Amino acid sequence: MLNYPELNLRWKKATSQGDIQGVVEYLISKWLDDYYELVGEAHTQVVETSNTGFSYLFDIGQERLIAAWGISKGKNNKLRDKSRMRGYPLSAGKKYHRGHAIPHSLGGGTDINIVPQRGSVNIGSFRVLENRAVNTPGALYFTYWEYQELSTQTPTRVQQGILCPGKMADIRWHKN
Repeated sequence: MLNYPELNLRWKKATSQGDIQGVVEYLISKWLDDYYELVGEAHTQVVETSNTGFSYLFDIGQERLIAAWGISKGKNNKLRDKSRMRGYPLSAGKKYHRGHAIPHSLGGGTDINIVPQRGSVNIGSFRVLENRAVNTPGALYFTYWEYQELSTQTPTRVQQGILCPGKMADIRWHKN
């Protein structure tokens, strides 16, 4: 199980300096180490990209999202692109939604930001930290998606975290 022994120390230092780049680099290194351990580095082609103000680690070779993160700017009031969402396939079955790695209410878009997510998680326990991120501008919000099989685009678990200024990290695992 992925954990971050230095995360709170790094976050405390970063928030006092107003610079979170070191925290993000630490998270990325942990995510990639864990991902490569699970699937093997030889079978991957990982890229980092940004969209709608958030950043993503995506494995082009396996066509799946690894992680998403960004700083909350508060509530996003833009309308959801419903036609774009309808066009995204529901390939994981009836129990799955077109889940957002970064919630729409925080400014997350579609495409790279959409992951097959168990509906009971998407509209259940996942909302707690999503809502906290929306209500806490300046917080660093992230999701890390774990896969047990090389041949699937459906994650088995998702780690969701938020780092709010002046507080300890709140990190939760959700079975997918």
